[in-house]
Amino acid sequence: MRGGWIDAAGMAAGYAIDSIVGDPRRFHPVAGYGRVAGQLEKALYKPRLARGALFAALAVGLPVAGAVLAQRTVRDRPLLRFAATAATTWAVLGGTSLRREAQLMASSLSSGDIAAARERLPHLCGRDPRALGPDELARGTLESVAENTSDAVTGPLFWGGLLGLPGLAAYRAVNTLDAMVGHRNTRYARFGTASARADDVANLVPSRLTALLASCLAPLVGGRSSRALTVWRRDGGKHPSPNSGQCEAAFAGALGVRLGGTNVYFGRTETRPFLGDGQTPSPADLRRAARLSGLAGLGALAVSIVLASRRRR
Repeated sequence: MRGGWIDAAGMAAGYAIDSIVGDPRRFHPVAGYGRVAGQLEKALYKPRLARGALFAALAVGLPVAGAVLAQRTVRDRPLLRFAATAATTWAVLGGTSLRREAQLMASSLSSGDIAAARERLPHLCGRDPRALGPDELARGTLESVAENTSDAVTGPLFWGGLLGLPGLAAYRAVNTLDAMVGHRNTRYARFGTASARADDVANLVPSRLTALLASCLAPLVGGRSSRALTVWRRDGGKHPSPNSGQCEAAFAGALGVRLGGTNVYFGRTETRPFLGDGQTPSPADLRRAARLSGLAGLGALAVSIVLASRRRR
């Protein structure tokens, strides 16, 4: 079996493991990486662009170097290569946990338990939930599902299909650093710039692939592909992020809802443009969004298998 097909089979197996068991509750490799990166940040931090670039280069370069070494070590050992690819794919994916959180949020909102919904929102995004009502909690959840379908599923699968183990490691490292330091606040305005820009580049293709898949698969969750494509094309570029708006607009069109508005973070408020033409998301829409995210994940897996199978030794 060619190496690319072994990698394809390994990614499919890793995807299946994530679908069955989700993220490990203890000793998650990505959480461990985040702690190490946090220590590196403490050692290197200064509010300068150059320091942030050095931090990003080391924090991404080291795991990628390890992945390159691992891939070279197992390249002529099919079973080890399959196992390494499956384990790494499982470690970097987060689609099942994302969908589970959306379903739990839908249940809390459906039962009127706003306190529980507010406690759950930080599992999905960084907004301040303390003053949010049901509509804003639902909107924040759906926007997070749309964006993180790219970040937690399509992105790692795309880069894994393209580059193998180094692609899986590089994407997850870049995305994790952006979540850690890619913020527009006083501490990270300069230090986090390199990490944020690296994440923008890494997600240019995955975000648009996610939007395309969501649009094409909209009929499977009661939507229309034509409407999803129209809203994506019209509204995808309105968002301040070059990538998040692509996913959110496509999901809004696919589900027939309207996203965007005022987002309150801890100590910061941002007003985002409206995406889509429908009503504010309901708990039922969150369940549909979770299903659409899962379908888009399967589509991304198919794309990654094609990419991996065509990759040369």
